[in-house]
Amino acid sequence: MKSVDELLQMDEDERAEHLYNEALNFGERLNPIYEEIIKTSPKYVYYYAKDIIGGRWKEAELYIMKDPYWIYKYAKDVIKNRWRKAEEIIKRDPYWAYEYAKDIIGGRWKEAEPYIIKHPGWAYNYALNVIKGRWKESEEVIKKDSWYIYWYAKNVIKGRWKEAEEYIKKNKFWWKEYCNHFEIKRDSK
Repeated sequence: MKSVDELLQMDEDERAEHLYNEALNFGERLNPIYEEIIKTSPKYVYYYAKDIIGGRWKEAELYIMKDPYWIYKYAKDVIKNRWRKAEEIIKRDPYWAYEYAKDIIGGRWKEAEPYIIKHPGWAYNYALNVIKGRWKESEEVIKKDSWYIYWYAKNVIKGRWKEAEEYIKKNKFWWKEYCNHFEIKRDSK
């Protein structure tokens, strides 16, 4: 174990990483003073809880709530269920809200939909992988991106999406792909 002076010369993440590695080497929890240092890093709070404690580290959970990625990882790998206290934070990040709904909730997450719907890519993925069908409320957003128009029509609607064709036509590449996939004559309407 490094001396206190050596630890103080490191930045917060280096200190937390070093102490986490020490706990791995010892195969047990560290002195509570050292655990306080680990709490400065959401990443190492997650790893310490998962690998050293083997479950929830309730007194350190507040520190994980700083980062949607680590909230997701902690809920998925440590709690292995929903983490309701952190949902208010994670739902605001469209990507991690989508992943949380898909992998942890295992279905629609109505409270996060107003955030997910803001991004055409995560709206498309949410429709495809969570709703597993059309998500009418998201279609105006999806229409803003030719890439997602094509994939939404192909994988979610599984047919032509006539309401979006005027938008996809603006991108020659995706319009061509769309026409080829759905066997549309390109000069047709």
